[in-house]
Amino acid sequence: MGLDFSVIPKYLDVVMLGALWTIAITVAAALLSFFGGIFLAVVALYAPAIIRLPFRLFAWLFMGTPLLLQLFLIYFGLVQIGIDLPAFVAGVIGLGLHFAVYNSELIQTSILAVDKGQMEAARTLGLSRGQALRKVVVPQAVRDVIPPIGNNMIALLKDSALVSVIGVSELTLSAQLAIGRTYRPFEFYVLAAVFYYIINLGMEAVLRRIERKVQAAR
Repeated sequence: MGLDFSVIPKYLDVVMLGALWTIAITVAAALLSFFGGIFLAVVALYAPAIIRLPFRLFAWLFMGTPLLLQLFLIYFGLVQIGIDLPAFVAGVIGLGLHFAVYNSELIQTSILAVDKGQMEAARTLGLSRGQALRKVVVPQAVRDVIPPIGNNMIALLKDSALVSVIGVSELTLSAQLAIGRTYRPFEFYVLAAVFYYIINLGMEAVLRRIERKVQAAR
């Protein structure tokens, strides 16, 4: 009975390794969600209807179903059709696609807010529609949504704990492994919370630096 934080040092390396896996999956999924969001936004706005409609259905499904269900479907469901993904890869894909859909909504709104004269000016300079989008319109749109996308990245970090249910030994699952050996849930959940908070602070610092650079580049 009572608290005993003296058990932590023995299993600190286990929890720290879990924290490193959390950082890895968060960074990989964040990159996928960012560039995937740009791709989905451009497809939703400019692709032919035969391509655009399936992507809109895909976005609707990902926005209308729980992330946990999507992780189960990707990791356990795809095996039935011959696609056997490692747990880490499945977690990155699940998190990345889930947040790519939300980033896409932000980017679409921002693209539509860009002055249409920007596209026309780029076309008069000899750029194709695709080049104008890639070099003029999309960069401007993305700069305007860096803060809300940053908020999505923080949410992604917190939701990364869900990949523990498919066997990724990230921070939450590592803490649970230590708890299973010591029967000290409070101590190790507090330790996991501290690590999450430290990672969160690091992400916020990086995002603030990116925002400052984007503002300075305008």
